Order: sequence, then structure tokens, then C-alpha cells
Amino acid sequence: MNSDRIVIIVAGGAGSRMGTDIPKQFLTLNGKPILMHTLNVFGSISSITEIILVLPESQIDLWSDLCKRHNFNIPHSIIKGGETRFSSVSNGLAMVNNMDALVAIHDGVRPLVSSDVIENCFVAAAQFGNAIPVIKPVESIRLSENLSTYPFDREKVSLVQTPQVFKASIIKKGYEANWQPSFTDDASVAEFSGETIHLVEGNRENIKITNLLDLTIAEVLINSGK
Repeated sequence: MNSDRIVIIVAGGAGSRMGTDIPKQFLTLNGKPILMHTLNVFGSISSITEIILVLPESQIDLWSDLCKRHNFNIPHSIIKGGETRFSSVSNGLAMVNNMDALVAIHDGVRPLVSSDVIENCFVAAAQFGNAIPVIKPVESIRLSENLSTYPFDREKVSLVQTPQVFKASIIKKGYEANWQPSFTDDASVAEFSGETIHLVEGNRENIKITNLLDLTIAEVLINSGK
């Protein structure tokens, strides 16, 4: 197993879909900002050697103030993000020098990822070069084409989560490419450079908080001990 396990947490969202002026990663969840819950999960895993937090430059001072206010002391370094998620991840990867390290890239507003999923992704990535967590949809699925829709087998569909874990040399090579419209996540970047993506079972509670309903659901899940 590689000795270095590095986590890049990308937090560049705004509060537009929340209807707030506060960036969503700083909204309060069970008494503290969402982003602190996310860092706590990774900070509690002893095998993780480094946490890199990528923030927009305009939010760095706010984050520092929040850390002081909440006595938040999970060790992490802060890197300035870019105009897009692609460029923000690139900035985070630039801080990774060990090409044999395993690098997990995680959305800052996914505070309910389980430590088991994180561990399983690291173990699988050590074996296959990459691993991403997915869950199966429970709803029926229909595809739209032109003016028609038709049913599609949901067993052929996977809903993608984070963290997405890669050997550093693989994902750094992927991010040397110019941005493409097909780059919907880090796995699609690695795939563009020729990698075959390995899937790991995720946890259904690992929701991405993008609106107020998500925030309410996350509060219920935390208070229920999920």
C-alpha cells in the first residue's frame, strides 16, 4: 500500500441555489459549517497524510474566521481555487509532488461520506489505479431524445459520488489536458487520458448539499446517527 494518502477537498460553490448570500459550504449544519463536517470525516482517518482545501480567494479570510470562531483544528492547507472546478482541482494537484501517492478528490458539500467508503476507494485505487464510489438509482429511468422518451434499464445506470481516488501520476497526467465539455467529474478527466474507471459501492447518505431540502435531509441524517 502507498504510504501517502492525500485528500483534495474542492469547495467553490455559491449560495445561489440555496437562496442565500452565504456560500453553501459555509452554511450551518448541526451547529457548524458544512465544510467542517466534511473535513472532520477525513481528519478522523489516521491513514490520511495530508488534506488540501481548495477555496476561492475571496472566501479564504471568511474560512479562517470561521475556523477561529468554532475552534476548528483539523490540520489542512489552503490553496486558492480557479474560475472553474477543473482549474481548482488542477491547483490542488499542483501541490502533490509524490507521484506514487493516492489522491482522493472530494466535494466540500458532501459531509456524510462514510469512512468505510473512503477506505474502500483508497484500497481499490491502490490495486487498479483509480476508484470512484457509485450507488444505483431506485427510481425508474426514462431517456429523452428529440420529442420522445423511452424507458431505460436502471441496472445499467450508476449515480456517481466522491471521493474519487487516483494514483497521483494518473490524475495529474489527466489534468494536463485542456478542459473538455465531457469533463463532468475527475473520473471523466482520467478516462479521457485512457484510464478504465473502477467502481466501488458508495453510501446513499453521501448526498451533495445543493439546496435547502438537501440541508434539511443532512440535518436529519446527522441527528439520527447515520
